[in-house]
Amino acid sequence: MICFDKLKKAFSNFIDKLKGEQEEKPLNEQKPSPSEASTSVSQQNNNALPPQQAEQMKKENEEITEKKSSGSIFDIFKYKEIKEKDVEELIEELRYQLLESDVSYEVTEKILEDLKTNLIGKKIRRSEDLEKIVTESLKKSIEEVLTKNRSIDVLEEIKKSPKPYVIVFFGINGVGKTTTIAKFAYMLKKNGISSIISASDTFRAAAQEQLAIHAKNLEIPMVRGKYGADPASVAFDAIQAAKSRNIDVVLIDTAGRMHTDADLINELKRILKIAKPNIRILVLDSLGGNDALEQAKYFENSVGFDLVILTKVDADVKGGVVLSLAYELNKPVGYLGVGQSYDDLIPFDAEWFIKRLFG
Repeated sequence: MICFDKLKKAFSNFIDKLKGEQEEKPLNEQKPSPSEASTSVSQQNNNALPPQQAEQMKKENEEITEKKSSGSIFDIFKYKEIKEKDVEELIEELRYQLLESDVSYEVTEKILEDLKTNLIGKKIRRSEDLEKIVTESLKKSIEEVLTKNRSIDVLEEIKKSPKPYVIVFFGINGVGKTTTIAKFAYMLKKNGISSIISASDTFRAAAQEQLAIHAKNLEIPMVRGKYGADPASVAFDAIQAAKSRNIDVVLIDTAGRMHTDADLINELKRILKIAKPNIRILVLDSLGGNDALEQAKYFENSVGFDLVILTKVDADVKGGVVLSLAYELNKPVGYLGVGQSYDDLIPFDAEWFIKRLFG
């Protein structure tokens, strides 16, 4: 079950509290306006007036009643205008909750500014569904955040590009990169696209063993080197094997890199120089929160990338990192890892995300 509990709860709490703040007394409990008061007094004194004056007063009262029913001068009794002071405290509380849900400061400010624009000065009918107004504003803002960057249809790019199509995957240790490559290979196979895996993480024997198990399960060829071998040469051999065997795609695994490991970054640069990939995919862990955003900025400054795959989304109860990455990186989030099976890699879709927040 993927529901992004914390982010969903932040929006739900805001809507509930706003509705509570805006509750008003029924119309019949409102104090009468000066016009109504004078009309009431006049009606009480009608019997004391001469017949002609009483008839004139009756007509005037009927005109006032007609105007009131048309709403032309009595809007104050039909509408409640939301002022900034009415929502200021709730907006501030929502700001805190969004930041706590791993939504970056920039994205938080955009959502709140859009919300204030749509709420403040709005005249709300007492019978109107305030929840609908707020929900539609939030949905629109989030959709704009998620669709800021044009997504890449990798399958379509592969089909129209010369073969082999080379993809390099990178990211820090523990983000699920090796499993993601296996899921990606399975997705290609389902779509009739052949692939070969390059086990270019020669610094961890376990990484090669894990890839070998996946490759065997999926019946996909793999090229590997000895422990400590040159990762770039393994990638080169895989590309040559793809050419000779007419394989469509080369999937290159790389060693996990931490920010401070300059040697591994230089090694990654060498792999990229030799492999000349068609696309560079950065794998990030959604549970990393705003650290994932910092990792993305680091890799963009170091080597550059074209697309993000976000893993462990099924375990992310906050959900805000999806918004932050989509908005701030100027790079699309292409796929989401939503489980442990090979089928659990899905194309990222803004509507899918919004449904889980407001569904």
